[in-house]
Amino acid sequence: MQNSTAYGNLRINSYIMSTGRQRFEILQIVVVILLYINCLMMFTFLKKEAFRSDTRYVLFAQTLFIDSSLILLSDLALTGVSFQLEIHFAICCIFALIMKMFIILTPLTLVAMCLERYVAICMPLRHADISTPRTRTICILLVWIVSAVLPLFMVISSAFVLTPRFLFTYVVCSAEVMFLQSWQNTVQNILFQLYFVTMFGVILFTYIMIMKAAKKASADKKKSTHKGLRTVILHGLQLLLTMVPFICPYYEAAALEVSLVLFANVRYADFIVFVLAPRCLSPLVYGIRDEKFFTVLRNYALFGLYVSVISVTI
Repeated sequence: MQNSTAYGNLRINSYIMSTGRQRFEILQIVVVILLYINCLMMFTFLKKEAFRSDTRYVLFAQTLFIDSSLILLSDLALTGVSFQLEIHFAICCIFALIMKMFIILTPLTLVAMCLERYVAICMPLRHADISTPRTRTICILLVWIVSAVLPLFMVISSAFVLTPRFLFTYVVCSAEVMFLQSWQNTVQNILFQLYFVTMFGVILFTYIMIMKAAKKASADKKKSTHKGLRTVILHGLQLLLTMVPFICPYYEAAALEVSLVLFANVRYADFIVFVLAPRCLSPLVYGIRDEKFFTVLRNYALFGLYVSVISVTI
C-alpha cells in the first residue's frame, strides 16, 4: 500500500544531503539568522501595548510566529533526512499535520492583512468600528479554521489508508508521510489550487480598490495610500512565493529524469527561494518599512543604545 515514490524521495534526499553537507551547514546559518530576526521582532511586538492593540501588528505577529515555527519544523525535517533519523510514526504524523497547517496559515494571514489595509485606506471613517478586538479575534479564528481543512483531510484519508501496524513503526519523517496513495496527492493539489485562486483573487481585489483610492486621494493622503498599495504588492509577491512550492514536485520530477545532480540543485534552490525567502518578506514589510515599528525594533536590537545616542545628540 505504500507509495514507492514517497520512499524514493527519501532515498534521494539522503543522497542529496550526503553529497551537499557544506550547503546544509550554510542553510543552518541562514535559518539561525532568520529565527533570531523573527524572535527579536516578536519581542518588540510583545513589549509595546500600542502594537498589541493594533490589528495589523497582531496579524504581523501571527505571521512571525507561523513563519518561525515552519522554518524550525522544516529545518528539523531536513536534518532528520540528512542523518536518516527515524522517529515514531505517530509523532511524525503530528509534525506533518502542523507543517501542513502552517503552510496554509501564512498566505491566509497575508490575505487578512491586505483586507485590513483595504479597510484602513478605502474606508477610513469606518476603520475604527470594523477593526475591533472582537472582529480581530473572529478573523484570526476563521484563518485557523480554514487552515485546518487540509490537515483534517489528511487525518480522514489516512484513516482509510493506514493499517494499525503503521502506528508502531519508525520512519524518516517528512511532510508527506501520511500520503501513501496517489489519490491523496491529487486531492491535496486540488485543495491547494482552490486556496491559491481564492487568496490571489482577494489580494487582487484589494490592490484594485486601493489603487482607485490612491487616484482619488488628496495630496496629504497620497503618501500613506501609495505606501499601502506597495504593501499589498509585497503581500501578493509573498503569496506567490509561498504557494509556488505546491507545484515544485512537478518540475522536480522532470529534473530528476535529466540527472540526479540537477535535481539536487533544483531542490536546494526551491528550499531557499520558496521556503526561506518568503519568510524574509514579512520582516521587510512591517519590520523595516514601518517607521514606528522599526524605531522600537532598532532600540531593542541595539540594547537601548539608539535612544542613548539620540539623547546625547540632542
